[in-house]
Amino acid sequence: MSPRRKRIFWIAGALITLALVTFFVVNAFRQNLVFFYSPTQIINGEAPHGRAFRLGGMVVDKSLIRAGDGVSIRFTVTDTDKNIPVQFRGLLPDLFKEGKGVVAEGSWENGIFTATEVLAKHDENYMPPEAQDAVNKAHQKAADKKT
Repeated sequence: MSPRRKRIFWIAGALITLALVTFFVVNAFRQNLVFFYSPTQIINGEAPHGRAFRLGGMVVDKSLIRAGDGVSIRFTVTDTDKNIPVQFRGLLPDLFKEGKGVVAEGSWENGIFTATEVLAKHDENYMPPEAQDAVNKAHQKAADKKT
């Protein structure tokens, strides 16, 4: 085999290897990608079925119910337009409070969002851009309904 032919085989092998590695990395990234949805988007059917995603909004005041076992919790998340009931089994973050922002990761089934993880907003002034946009749209929609 000539040196030129060996070089072509090495380059072809390297390109195939690079393509396979890229495919596996992109595939793993896609499978672990979790999108954010507001309660209005979930109720409108924009959220995926049978896949995990994130729900974001504000915890409704006086909606927190703790079960007798100490680890099962139910609460409601709102974007000021629609409300979503959430159930969670585990420990809530220290910053979790009613009337404050929350992001819950889980799935939507039978009208209830079952959370596997609950994240509390870390700063009073911060809200993810998607959540802020959803809240602004909900406020605008509510204002339009009043007029």
